[in-house]
Amino acid sequence: MLSFLTVNIQAASRRRAEPLLRWLAGRPEQILLLTETSGGDGSAYLLDHFRRAGCHVLHPPLPGDRGAAMISRVPVTARPDITAGLTIPGRAVAATVHTDPPVTVLGVYVPSSDRAPAKVERKRAFLASLVDTLGRLKADERAHLVLGGDYNVIPRDHQPPYPGVWLPFEYALFDALADAGLTDAHHHLYAGVPQHSWFGRAGNGYRFDYLHVGTALRGRLQGGGYLQEPREQRLTDHAAVTLNLDLPVDTLDICPMPQVAEPATLF
Repeated sequence: MLSFLTVNIQAASRRRAEPLLRWLAGRPEQILLLTETSGGDGSAYLLDHFRRAGCHVLHPPLPGDRGAAMISRVPVTARPDITAGLTIPGRAVAATVHTDPPVTVLGVYVPSSDRAPAKVERKRAFLASLVDTLGRLKADERAHLVLGGDYNVIPRDHQPPYPGVWLPFEYALFDALADAGLTDAHHHLYAGVPQHSWFGRAGNGYRFDYLHVGTALRGRLQGGGYLQEPREQRLTDHAAVTLNLDLPVDTLDICPMPQVAEPATLF
Protein backbone atom coordinates (compact mmCIF):
# COMPACT_ATOMS: atom_id res chain seq x y z
CA MET A 1 0.00 0.00 0.00
CA LEU A 2 1.38 3.41 -1.01
CA SER A 3 0.24 6.10 1.40
CA PHE A 4 0.40 9.90 1.53
CA LEU A 5 -0.04 12.64 4.11
CA THR A 6 -0.10 16.38 3.56
CA VAL A 7 -0.09 19.01 6.29
CA ASN A 8 0.59 22.73 6.53
CA ILE A 9 3.24 23.13 9.25
CA GLN A 10 2.62 26.88 9.71
CA ALA A 11 6.33 27.79 9.36
CA ALA A 12 7.03 25.84 12.55
CA SER A 13 9.34 27.43 15.07
CA ARG A 14 12.20 25.35 16.46
CA ARG A 15 10.23 24.80 19.67
CA ARG A 16 7.03 23.69 17.91
CA ALA A 17 9.00 21.55 15.46
CA GLU A 18 9.94 19.07 18.20
CA PRO A 19 6.42 17.82 19.03
CA LEU A 20 5.48 18.09 15.35
CA LEU A 21 8.41 15.83 14.46
CA ARG A 22 7.30 13.30 17.08
CA TRP A 23 3.81 13.28 15.56
CA LEU A 24 5.09 12.91 11.99
CA ALA A 25 7.58 10.20 13.01
CA GLY A 26 4.69 8.21 14.47
CA ARG A 27 2.69 8.26 11.25
CA PRO A 28 2.69 5.22 8.89
CA GLU A 29 2.48 7.13 5.58
CA GLN A 30 5.43 6.76 3.22
CA ILE A 31 5.21 10.16 1.52
CA LEU A 32 4.77 13.39 3.46
CA LEU A 33 3.94 16.65 1.70
CA LEU A 34 4.66 19.60 3.99
CA THR A 35 3.40 23.05 3.10
CA GLU A 36 4.21 26.49 4.56
CA THR A 37 7.77 25.45 5.21
CA SER A 38 10.30 28.21 5.76
CA GLY A 39 14.00 28.89 5.80
CA GLY A 40 13.97 28.97 9.60
CA ASP A 41 15.26 26.62 12.27
CA GLY A 42 11.98 24.73 12.66
CA SER A 43 11.75 23.50 9.07
CA ALA A 44 15.47 22.69 9.07
CA TYR A 45 15.10 20.68 12.29
CA LEU A 46 12.26 18.59 10.85
CA LEU A 47 13.86 17.92 7.49
CA ASP A 48 17.33 17.19 8.88
CA HIS A 49 15.94 14.48 11.16
CA PHE A 50 14.34 12.73 8.19
CA ARG A 51 17.52 13.06 6.11
CA ARG A 52 19.60 11.49 8.85
CA ALA A 53 17.12 8.60 9.02
CA GLY A 54 17.84 7.90 5.35
CA CYS A 55 14.64 9.31 3.86
CA HIS A 56 14.52 11.23 0.59
CA VAL A 57 13.96 14.93 1.37
CA LEU A 58 13.14 17.51 -1.30
CA HIS A 59 12.86 21.17 -0.29
CA PRO A 60 13.31 23.70 -3.11
CA PRO A 61 14.95 26.92 -1.89
CA LEU A 62 12.69 29.95 -1.59
CA PRO A 63 14.54 32.72 0.27
CA GLY A 64 12.27 35.02 2.24
CA ASP A 65 9.07 33.13 1.41
CA ARG A 66 7.14 30.06 2.49
CA GLY A 67 7.33 26.89 0.42
CA ALA A 68 6.76 23.15 0.17
CA ALA A 69 8.76 20.02 0.95
CA MET A 70 8.47 16.31 0.26
CA ILE A 71 9.71 13.56 2.54
CA SER A 72 9.65 10.08 1.04
CA ARG A 73 10.40 6.81 2.79
CA VAL A 74 10.42 5.03 -0.59
CA PRO A 75 12.75 5.66 -3.59
CA VAL A 76 11.82 8.69 -5.69
CA THR A 77 13.33 10.74 -8.48
CA ALA A 78 13.11 14.51 -8.06
CA ARG A 79 11.19 16.26 -10.85
CA PRO A 80 12.20 19.95 -10.91
CA ASP A 81 11.21 19.93 -14.58
CA ILE A 82 7.56 19.82 -13.49
CA THR A 83 7.71 22.79 -11.13
CA ALA A 84 10.01 24.95 -13.28
CA GLY A 85 7.08 26.52 -15.13
CA LEU A 86 5.33 27.78 -12.01
CA THR A 87 5.45 31.49 -11.25
CA ILE A 88 6.90 30.63 -7.82
CA PRO A 89 8.67 27.27 -8.28
CA GLY A 90 9.68 27.07 -4.60
CA ARG A 91 6.03 26.80 -3.61
CA ALA A 92 5.86 23.35 -5.15
CA VAL A 93 7.80 20.11 -5.07
CA ALA A 94 7.55 17.13 -7.41
CA ALA A 95 8.95 13.61 -7.71
CA THR A 96 8.21 10.29 -9.36
CA VAL A 97 7.78 7.27 -7.07
CA HIS A 98 9.29 4.00 -8.31
CA THR A 99 6.18 1.88 -7.93
CA ASP A 100 4.65 -0.30 -10.65
CA PRO A 101 3.20 1.66 -12.35
CA PRO A 102 5.20 4.78 -11.42
CA VAL A 103 3.30 7.53 -9.62
CA THR A 104 4.18 11.21 -9.94
CA VAL A 105 3.58 13.39 -6.88
CA LEU A 106 3.17 17.17 -6.93
CA GLY A 107 2.85 19.07 -3.66
CA VAL A 108 1.82 22.74 -3.75
CA TYR A 109 1.43 25.63 -1.35
CA VAL A 110 -0.80 28.15 -3.12
CA PRO A 111 -0.28 31.78 -2.06
CA SER A 112 -2.96 33.28 0.16
CA SER A 113 -4.64 36.58 -0.58
CA ASP A 114 -6.21 39.26 1.61
CA ARG A 115 -7.65 40.97 -1.49
CA ALA A 116 -4.80 43.46 -1.79
CA PRO A 117 -4.40 43.81 -5.59
CA ALA A 118 -0.78 42.64 -5.64
CA LYS A 119 -1.59 39.52 -3.61
CA VAL A 120 -4.63 38.74 -5.73
CA GLU A 121 -2.54 38.93 -8.88
CA ARG A 122 0.21 36.80 -7.33
CA LYS A 123 -2.31 34.11 -6.46
CA ARG A 124 -4.05 34.34 -9.84
CA ALA A 125 -0.75 33.98 -11.70
CA PHE A 126 0.36 31.02 -9.59
CA LEU A 127 -2.92 29.15 -10.10
CA ALA A 128 -2.83 29.84 -13.84
CA SER A 129 0.72 28.49 -14.03
CA LEU A 130 -0.32 25.42 -12.01
CA VAL A 131 -3.15 24.66 -14.42
CA ASP A 132 -0.75 25.15 -17.34
CA THR A 133 1.77 22.81 -15.68
CA LEU A 134 -0.86 20.09 -15.32
CA GLY A 135 -1.83 20.54 -18.94
CA ARG A 136 1.77 20.08 -20.09
CA LEU A 137 2.14 16.71 -18.40
CA LYS A 138 1.90 13.70 -20.67
CA ALA A 139 -1.53 12.09 -20.48
CA ASP A 140 -0.24 8.90 -18.87
CA GLU A 141 1.72 10.79 -16.24
CA ARG A 142 -1.28 12.98 -15.44
CA ALA A 143 -3.40 9.82 -15.10
CA HIS A 144 -0.91 8.53 -12.49
CA LEU A 145 -0.57 11.83 -10.62
CA VAL A 146 -1.13 12.58 -6.95
CA LEU A 147 -1.59 16.32 -6.37
CA GLY A 148 -1.82 17.61 -2.83
CA GLY A 149 -1.17 20.41 -0.41
CA ASP A 150 -2.69 23.65 0.81
CA TYR A 151 -4.61 25.13 -2.12
CA ASN A 152 -5.88 28.17 -0.13
CA VAL A 153 -9.21 28.01 -1.99
CA ILE A 154 -12.55 26.29 -1.47
CA PRO A 155 -14.88 24.66 -4.05
CA ARG A 156 -18.27 26.08 -4.99
CA ASP A 157 -20.11 23.36 -3.05
CA HIS A 158 -18.17 24.04 0.15
CA GLN A 159 -20.19 23.90 3.36
CA PRO A 160 -20.67 26.51 4.66
CA PRO A 161 -20.56 28.34 1.33
CA TYR A 162 -19.20 31.80 2.35
CA PRO A 163 -20.84 33.65 -0.57
CA GLY A 164 -19.02 36.68 -1.91
CA VAL A 165 -15.71 35.85 -0.25
CA TRP A 166 -13.99 34.07 -3.12
CA LEU A 167 -13.18 35.28 -6.61
CA PRO A 168 -14.17 33.40 -9.79
CA PHE A 169 -10.58 32.40 -10.63
CA GLU A 170 -10.28 30.72 -7.22
CA TYR A 171 -13.37 28.57 -7.71
CA ALA A 172 -12.18 27.86 -11.27
CA LEU A 173 -9.20 25.90 -9.96
CA PHE A 174 -11.48 22.96 -9.18
CA ASP A 175 -13.03 23.11 -12.67
CA ALA A 176 -9.51 22.93 -14.13
CA LEU A 177 -8.56 19.98 -11.92
CA ALA A 178 -11.67 18.11 -13.03
CA ASP A 179 -10.90 18.93 -16.67
CA ALA A 180 -7.41 17.47 -16.11
CA GLY A 181 -9.00 14.23 -14.89
CA LEU A 182 -8.04 14.77 -11.25
CA THR A 183 -10.42 13.53 -8.55
CA ASP A 184 -10.78 14.93 -5.03
CA ALA A 185 -9.95 11.83 -2.98
CA HIS A 186 -12.13 12.84 -0.03
CA HIS A 187 -15.19 13.46 -2.20
CA HIS A 188 -14.64 10.16 -3.99
CA LEU A 189 -14.36 8.19 -0.77
CA TYR A 190 -16.84 10.08 1.41
CA ALA A 191 -19.25 11.92 -0.87
CA GLY A 192 -21.45 14.35 1.02
CA VAL A 193 -19.39 14.27 4.22
CA PRO A 194 -18.08 17.82 4.85
CA GLN A 195 -14.61 18.35 6.30
CA HIS A 196 -12.61 21.41 7.33
CA SER A 197 -8.85 21.71 7.63
CA TRP A 198 -8.50 25.26 8.99
CA PHE A 199 -10.61 27.42 11.28
CA GLY A 200 -10.73 31.20 11.49
CA ARG A 201 -10.79 33.23 14.69
CA ALA A 202 -14.59 33.24 14.67
CA GLY A 203 -14.66 29.44 14.38
CA ASN A 204 -15.52 29.38 10.68
CA GLY A 205 -14.27 26.18 9.06
CA TYR A 206 -12.59 25.99 5.65
CA ARG A 207 -11.34 23.06 3.58
CA PHE A 208 -8.05 24.42 2.27
CA ASP A 209 -6.01 21.19 2.18
CA TYR A 210 -6.55 18.45 -0.41
CA LEU A 211 -5.28 15.34 -2.13
CA HIS A 212 -6.31 14.68 -5.74
CA VAL A 213 -5.56 11.62 -7.90
CA GLY A 214 -5.45 11.00 -11.63
CA THR A 215 -7.86 8.76 -13.51
CA ALA A 216 -5.64 5.65 -13.38
CA LEU A 217 -5.39 5.89 -9.59
CA ARG A 218 -9.05 6.50 -8.78
CA GLY A 219 -9.85 2.80 -8.64
CA ARG A 220 -6.86 2.20 -6.37
CA LEU A 221 -8.09 4.50 -3.58
CA GLN A 222 -8.28 2.45 -0.39
CA GLY A 223 -9.12 5.05 2.23
CA GLY A 224 -7.79 8.18 3.83
CA GLY A 225 -9.26 11.22 5.49
CA TYR A 226 -8.76 14.37 7.52
CA LEU A 227 -6.78 14.11 10.75
CA GLN A 228 -7.56 16.87 13.24
CA GLU A 229 -4.92 15.81 15.79
CA PRO A 230 -2.12 18.16 14.67
CA ARG A 231 -4.52 21.12 14.84
CA GLU A 232 -6.12 20.04 18.12
CA GLN A 233 -2.69 19.45 19.68
CA ARG A 234 -1.58 22.90 18.45
CA LEU A 235 1.27 21.46 16.45
CA THR A 236 0.01 23.63 13.58
CA ASP A 237 -3.24 25.44 12.73
CA HIS A 238 -4.19 22.94 9.99
CA ALA A 239 -5.56 19.42 9.90
CA ALA A 240 -3.63 16.81 7.92
CA VAL A 241 -5.03 14.88 4.95
CA THR A 242 -4.17 11.28 4.07
CA LEU A 243 -4.87 8.76 1.33
CA ASN A 244 -3.91 5.16 0.61
CA LEU A 245 -3.40 3.67 -2.83
CA ASP A 246 -3.56 -0.03 -3.62
CA LEU A 247 -0.06 -0.16 -5.08
CA PRO A 248 2.64 -2.62 -3.98
CA VAL A 249 5.59 -1.16 -2.09
CA ASP A 250 8.77 -3.14 -1.42
CA THR A 251 9.12 -3.00 2.37
CA LEU A 252 12.90 -3.43 2.03
CA ASP A 253 13.02 -0.03 0.32
CA ILE A 254 11.20 1.83 3.12
CA CYS A 255 13.46 4.01 5.26
CA PRO A 256 12.77 4.04 9.01
CA MET A 257 11.16 7.03 10.63
CA PRO A 258 13.47 9.21 12.73
CA GLN A 259 14.05 8.15 16.34
CA VAL A 260 12.83 11.06 18.44
CA ALA A 261 13.41 11.29 22.17
CA GLU A 262 10.40 11.99 24.34
CA PRO A 263 10.47 15.31 26.20
CA ALA A 264 12.07 15.12 29.62
CA THR A 265 9.74 14.85 32.61
CA LEU A 266 10.54 17.07 35.57
CA PHE A 267 9.84 15.83 39.11
